[in-house]
Amino acid sequence: MKAKAAASVSVSTTRSVSVPRRCAPIGASADKRLVTRCAASAGSSDAASSVATTQKTALVKIGTRGSPLALAQAYLTRDLLKKTHPELAEDGAIEIKIIKTTGDKVLSQPLADVGGKGLFTKEIDEALLDGRVDIAVHSMKDVPTYLPEGTILPCNLPREDTRDAFISPLGDSLAALPEGSVIGSASLRRRAQILAKHPSFQVVNFRGNVQSRLRKLEEGDVAATLLAYAGLRRLDLEDKITSVLSLDDMLPAVAQGAIGIACRTGDEKQMAYLDSLNHPETYTGVLAERAFLAALDGSCRTPIAGHAYKGPEGNLLFKGLIAHPDGLEVYTVDSSAAFSNEDAVKLGKDAGAQLKEKAGTKLMDFLNSEVEGFNPNQAPPSSG
Repeated sequence: MKAKAAASVSVSTTRSVSVPRRCAPIGASADKRLVTRCAASAGSSDAASSVATTQKTALVKIGTRGSPLALAQAYLTRDLLKKTHPELAEDGAIEIKIIKTTGDKVLSQPLADVGGKGLFTKEIDEALLDGRVDIAVHSMKDVPTYLPEGTILPCNLPREDTRDAFISPLGDSLAALPEGSVIGSASLRRRAQILAKHPSFQVVNFRGNVQSRLRKLEEGDVAATLLAYAGLRRLDLEDKITSVLSLDDMLPAVAQGAIGIACRTGDEKQMAYLDSLNHPETYTGVLAERAFLAALDGSCRTPIAGHAYKGPEGNLLFKGLIAHPDGLEVYTVDSSAAFSNEDAVKLGKDAGAQLKEKAGTKLMDFLNSEVEGFNPNQAPPSSG
């Protein structure tokens, strides 16, 4: 599904648009939070821009990052809410508020060096908690495995294709590139899997939004790059793709291709809106993947991949991976379980435990030392 931006919007220090649907509560414990719906993170009050289309008070204020992909996901959410709830189809019923996150501001360093993926959700979560927005739309792969106190994530939209796209002017696949080729990617997951099969390659930091990465590639900074196929589809940029990598060639990031929507705990109105949008099959698969990530204490410094999906017989199938950042060691696990939220969380935990045992203490200790005391997927210590 692809979303199109509104035809015309007046830009000021703030911006607005429109959206709504339904949700379901998440408990206090980490397990309950996993079984109820995927997460978000807390942060600082920073610049929130809004795109105002009317003076009417919005029934639903959507918080989002301002990148083209983030806005496409917010517009998709808005359109689904309007389609499902007639009261939200009225002019001004939904407002989109653009919030600049720390992850958007610091582009010169690898994500792991500036605080990890939680930096793409931090400021949006604070806006949610202080009431500036009612719901928050996230790429699920950017969301830490814990939820900030006072928020729940009860909704995943139908998942897009989870595979990675290969983009290069020099060949139709990684294998077709010459030895010593330079690949642009900020993802340790992609780096590890690339170097495991192509040790002569060099993988360099390649951050920024989709359009800026494609521009750097066109300017010849690197021989190739890999991007999430889902994001390119949502941006109508499929014509840029050289080939789509199979899951055997490149296992995706946990929750890749999934959109998650958070709201405040106890906000029954927004929870109801989000509940009506939730896609149960996506939700269950994402639960398994995030439980797996949590079991491995995975952060942006840990090359971890995971993919859960409904098999042909209706059961839940899962494949997970953990690796050395340079691809020197790669370990995988395959699991299956009944297709339910409870079984999904158990499968993810068990798969993570199996991989820890397979990888052994040497690799796990190395990966943990790389985190240097900070892991964006660990909840902050209780102040109580």
